[in-house]
Amino acid sequence: MNTLNDALGAIASAVWGPFVLIPLLLGTGLYLTARLGFLQFRTLGRALRKAFIDGSEGEDIDGDISNYQALTTALAATVGVGNIVGVATAISIGGPGSLLWIWVTGLVGMASKYTESYLGVRFRTTDHKGEQIGGPQEYLRRGIKGPVGTVLAFLFTFFAIIASFGIGNLTQGNAVAAGLESSFGLDPVATGAILFIGIGSVLLGGIQSIGRVTSAFVPMMIVVYVVGGIVVLAMNVTALPAALALVFTDAFTGTAATGGFVGSTILVVMQMGVARGIFSNESGMGSAAIAAAAARTTHPVRQGLVSMTQTFIDTLIVVSITGLCIVTTGVWDQGEENAATMTAQAFATALPGHWGGTVVSLSIVFFAFSTILAWAYYGERSVVALFGWKFSLPYRLIFTFVVFVGATTELTVVWTFADLANGLMAIPNLVGLLLLSGLVARETREYLRFDPKLTASNEAVKQHIRDSGMDWP
Repeated sequence: MNTLNDALGAIASAVWGPFVLIPLLLGTGLYLTARLGFLQFRTLGRALRKAFIDGSEGEDIDGDISNYQALTTALAATVGVGNIVGVATAISIGGPGSLLWIWVTGLVGMASKYTESYLGVRFRTTDHKGEQIGGPQEYLRRGIKGPVGTVLAFLFTFFAIIASFGIGNLTQGNAVAAGLESSFGLDPVATGAILFIGIGSVLLGGIQSIGRVTSAFVPMMIVVYVVGGIVVLAMNVTALPAALALVFTDAFTGTAATGGFVGSTILVVMQMGVARGIFSNESGMGSAAIAAAAARTTHPVRQGLVSMTQTFIDTLIVVSITGLCIVTTGVWDQGEENAATMTAQAFATALPGHWGGTVVSLSIVFFAFSTILAWAYYGERSVVALFGWKFSLPYRLIFTFVVFVGATTELTVVWTFADLANGLMAIPNLVGLLLLSGLVARETREYLRFDPKLTASNEAVKQHIRDSGMDWP
């Protein structure tokens, strides 16, 4: 097992190193930010209003789920173990400076998330059951003509299937079982059985069932965790200025050894920040585009902006809460090896009794459960794209069984495997985003000139599409 872990670690280090994914991920985000005219900063307020206040498009609009359900499904996939365990792992290895690189990844990643979600809706198709199919599997193949698009689509789809068992399954089940056993003494076998039954029951209903479940409890679980984190920060408010200074300083200098911390170089700080940033918000991976493609919307710009808010919520709010709690309380350099325990210790410094550990443990459970549901959908769509509909049910059954395996087995290579799968999945998608960026920028500018406040009626939007000659149903 150690040999396998070392081999995977070497490959993952190369993929996430300074010559492959770090420059590609950040470079793509920066390029899209510039080409879209800093869209994520100019339109964030309007996008949040569209997502949470203005409501969804009409029931007569093409799509399987509402804008809001598509957003919460994407949030379900991203607001997961990475927001608690992943952030703590980044800080425990790379130091507080990793948090800044997570923020940078999120800020430029908002442009990547918008672009991939736009394309997911723009190139979606309807399957034999009348459901929407979209995502990198479609827009890489249909948007980029010739063998290049075909190869990129195949690589993404293949790695997405693998990633669904890593980021979306094994790591989540592992974290749930470990958290419940640590906090409540629950046997991992019992946890695995509960997850097996719960996940299997929801997956039987497909994306509509997943959308209903995630829209019901994803906002609740985020609010509970964020409120708990705000209490921790309020109790340690005097340490907040020094913590922020430490984050910005260490991001460019590395971290010297202090307390139980072993020290890190600037490359390690950046690598951990970027890797855990994408693990958390998935911007550039292409996964959220699969959920966006199922949304009822009259124009890709509208859903792209709604989907973009997911990265803001995930990284700039939830991840920031976790990271700042860990740094302000000082638990990051106390030699704690268990990342989930590190976050629980930070919460325990302010919340009375056992509430700190309880809030973190329950958050891990709900975050992980929702992530598993969303990634089951992503993986299933990828399997269908590659092998056809007859493999849909077998995939669901295998995926559900693997949840049980992840909860009941000590898997030392899980995080390394997840990081590697994430990187390999992101590469073909990022290349595709660069190649299709001109189309996205042109059509985005055109639509925002027509409807800058995102308030045009569905009929007006349809007429605009016809007048502009846009090749979209």
